[in-house]
Amino acid sequence: MWFNKLIVSVVKLLPKKVVYFFAKKYIAGVRLQDAINTVKELNSKNILATMDVLGESINTKDEVLLAKTECIAVLSAIEENNLNANLSIKPTQLGLLIDDDFCFEQVRELVEKAKSINNFVRLDMEDSGCTQKTIDLYKRLRKDFDNVGIVVQSYLKRTFDDVCNLNENNAHYRLCKGIYIEPEEIAFKDKQEVRDNFVKVLKRMFEDKCYVGIATHDDYLVDEAYKLIKEMRIPNDKFEFQMLLGVKEDLREKINKDGYKVRVYVPFGQDWYAYSIRRLQENPNMAFQIAKNIFSLG
Repeated sequence: MWFNKLIVSVVKLLPKKVVYFFAKKYIAGVRLQDAINTVKELNSKNILATMDVLGESINTKDEVLLAKTECIAVLSAIEENNLNANLSIKPTQLGLLIDDDFCFEQVRELVEKAKSINNFVRLDMEDSGCTQKTIDLYKRLRKDFDNVGIVVQSYLKRTFDDVCNLNENNAHYRLCKGIYIEPEEIAFKDKQEVRDNFVKVLKRMFEDKCYVGIATHDDYLVDEAYKLIKEMRIPNDKFEFQMLLGVKEDLREKINKDGYKVRVYVPFGQDWYAYSIRRLQENPNMAFQIAKNIFSLG
């Protein structure tokens, strides 16, 4: 762990151009066209995508309106290019921390746009300070729309109860472990505890016949999901597996070959640097790979 932290510290000292050289495997690029090209390549392999304009924790309404315009452009590009993809958004990018009603109106406009072209919007989950506000936003949208989903995180102790509550409205999920550093009072710290809760939550989602995006790169959790799918006879149209661009592509290919839907998260945009640094902090394998690349350049 200390070695990976050291690597991230070193990477932060490098020029952004150098960081981009190593990070570009995990982001589609800076421009929308870069993301379109990436999704086309994935689609050619029978892999779905969710597109995300990088950026979060926006502080002004003008920035929110600009972010919304970029998201609308993504939805339009999906339609125009006949891409098999949908849109993921960070609620804080659309004003969650500025004003609840203002945020709702911006996200509602995106969901309406997606509905008009038979598409879908996913509300990403951020740190625990946003959890309840994001759930409240989702519930409010769900009253009028069925083409909107939410993310829940198995490392939060509250998640099982949240899911039991959300399932009353036949929620549409992405289930992941969670990536933010949270206090022990509210989050599981042991790796197996997080895994066990992931499986517990996934089983409840299946029992309540909710659609689930099983978002993991953990071979153990993929195997446990396979077991549940077979034991509970879950039809293929009630779930998919989801993964990050550039991460564990061998596992992604295996799941795809096994006949299950796979959707890849395709981030792009000017805010690629913050995203890349955060992913390095979260992913020891990525940090180690960058270290190998750096030291092999000479």
